[in-house]
Amino acid sequence: MSLETYGGLAAATNLRRPPEVLDTDALPETAAAELAQLLAAAASMPQGDQAGRARDAMSYTITVDDGDRVTVLEQSDAAMTPAFAALLTWLKRRFAQE
Repeated sequence: MSLETYGGLAAATNLRRPPEVLDTDALPETAAAELAQLLAAAASMPQGDQAGRARDAMSYTITVDDGDRVTVLEQSDAAMTPAFAALLTWLKRRFAQE
């Protein structure tokens, strides 16, 4: 699973920054189960309304590579579902612990 962050006021700073990567196979069982629930909720929600884009909003791409299936979720600060926000918050906390 990877998280890419781009745009916003720090767009030039983040331009060449590689995505953050999480090895989901190495997660403890409870963390993996929590992540699976958050991902399922975010994937089942319609994507945020792209008409609500703000010029300096941060955008996020979460990519999940599950063997033969790749899931890509993209949203921005200007148009983010609560389920995507919960997943993003969980990922940011996890990356901060590493």
